[in-house]
Formats: sequence, C-alpha cells, structure tokens
Amino acid sequence: MLPIPSHLFYNDYIMKYFETGSLDPTYNLAFEEYILRHHTEGEILMLWQNDNAIIIGLNQNTEAEINRGFVDQHHISVVRRITGGGAVYHDLGNLNYSFITDIDKAEQVVISKFAEPIVKALLSLGLDAEASGRNDILVSGRKVSGTAQRILNGRILFHGTLLFDSNADVVANALNVDADKFKGKASRSVKSRIGDIRDFLREDMTLPEFKDYIIRFLVGDSNQNAIPLSASEIAEIENLRDEKYSTWEWNYGTSPKFTYSNKRRFDGGSLEARVDVEKGGLIKDIVFYGDFLATTDMAEITNSLKGLPFRRDPIIDTLSQFRIQNYFGGITTEDIAALLFK
Repeated sequence: MLPIPSHLFYNDYIMKYFETGSLDPTYNLAFEEYILRHHTEGEILMLWQNDNAIIIGLNQNTEAEINRGFVDQHHISVVRRITGGGAVYHDLGNLNYSFITDIDKAEQVVISKFAEPIVKALLSLGLDAEASGRNDILVSGRKVSGTAQRILNGRILFHGTLLFDSNADVVANALNVDADKFKGKASRSVKSRIGDIRDFLREDMTLPEFKDYIIRFLVGDSNQNAIPLSASEIAEIENLRDEKYSTWEWNYGTSPKFTYSNKRRFDGGSLEARVDVEKGGLIKDIVFYGDFLATTDMAEITNSLKGLPFRRDPIIDTLSQFRIQNYFGGITTEDIAALLFK
C-alpha cells in the first residue's frame, strides 16, 4: 500500500463516503441521484465504476452520439445522466467520482474549485495535474478526466471520470466522435488527446490500489469504510433505477427532436431513409427513397410507422406485419433495420 505523508491529506473538510456496490450504470446513476436528493447535509464523496457503458449527457440526442451497430454488437449499455456535457464511455479501466456539497449560486461553479480535491490527489502521486478549460482535468497536457455538474436545492453534484487504464479503441468505435474535436482516424485521434493515469505514475499500481489511495487521501483512514444505506433506501434506489434509468423513455425518448437520414446499397438495390423524430422519440414523418423494385405504394408502410418510438423492435414488429417485398422488392426487413440503426 502506497503511504500518504500526513501533511498531504486533503483535510479542508470531512467527507462522508458512499459506495454503490454495483457495476450496473442504471443502478449507479440512480444511487447518485438518490444521494443528491436525500442526503442534504455535509460534503459527500462517491467512487464507483460502470462496466461497458456509454453515459449520455442530459440534453444530448442519444442516437446521434452512439455508433448503434457497435453498441449493439458489443452489448454496451446506454444510459442518460442528470448532468449536462458530452457522452463518455465507461469501462472497468475508469474510476468515476462524485462530489456533493452546498452551493449558493450557479456562478460559483468553477471547475478549479470543485476539481481541486482530485487534482491534489493526483499531484500527491507526483503527477503534473491541473484543472483546465470548461470541464477537463489534465495530466502532462493529456485529458484524464471530464467533468459535469448539476445544482439542485442548494446542493451541487460535481462528477467525472478518471481514465486510469482505459481502452481508447473502444471509445473511438462506440461513440460518434465529433470531427471538430478529433481529427483524422478516430482511434488515433482519441489516443492523442486523452491519457491514462497509469501511464504517468512513477510507481505502478492497479486500479483497486489507486481507488484505495484516493479514498485514503480524501477521506482518511479513520473514515475509509463507506456509510451503509438502509434497506428502505436501497429499495428506493432500485425503484428509481427501474422507473427511470432503465427505461427507453429516459435514455432515448427525452432526446430533443431531430432528423435522421442514411443511405446504403443492398443486394436488392439502393435505399435511403429520412426520418423526422419529435421530442419524446416518436416518429413524426418517415420517407424512403431508392431504386428497389417495389410493386405497391409505400404510403401504407410509412403511415404505419408514424407515431412509433424510433426504436428497432417496434419498427421491426410493424414491418413484419407487411409482405415487405411488395413495398421494397429485394430489400429485406433486416436491411431496413440496418439502414435506420446502422
């Protein structure tokens, strides 16, 4: 266990420490929201991990942020959080942290202030760490943490990821990378901008050892054990998970209205789709174009899809009720699904 000199402990205030005890992103985000809403006194720290998940910002269009085919193929969970900012990929090479404390005004949200405990912990490991820009923590100029905030009833939730030993190739393939942020090939661009904390350590440690160090640095040995929640609190968290964070309506349906378009060539011909999706994730209008050999007018198909959630299963179920070759020739239902959901 790497010792921490006593003068380096971050002891400006006493933190209460909670752990979720789970790798499930739907449970972890429900846990975090519950603590924010119901534990309304004192400074709180949470450390937690999600296994194989994309966490979407509060105001983002989910379908526009993810590589749908890769996400489905690799069984990656997609969950919306209650804070703003961009989509991030979580795996077991990441350690997530949450701070909750009192705040009087939104103008007091300054990253350098709320990131200070993490920055000091990294500095104590001999790393060249700093808070930078709108929401980043850097080590030797590489981004190792992105942060986001939410203010509720005079309390602020400030949370972020700590990239300890992450898989940049998965990040590049799971997310629809913003070309303004990452130039060139995605995997190499992501690697050039972000960094893993482990690569900068003077003395190597595992992620569990790093987590233990952060706990001891921020909370101290005497308060290292997490505060337990009651059975009734756990039940409320599970209910919040089931009714909010596990639902399509929260993770996809709350996306702002958007227009989706895509074009591909299949064995049965070319097919292009343009879809207008209302806020709430429902199809307002949908049109198909292409050189496929149809024998029946398309209106019956498109009218049946209007009002449906822009989701694979309900669309496939509806299309399966039709003799699809009459409308699309040699293009199959699975081809249409591949076009709409990449």
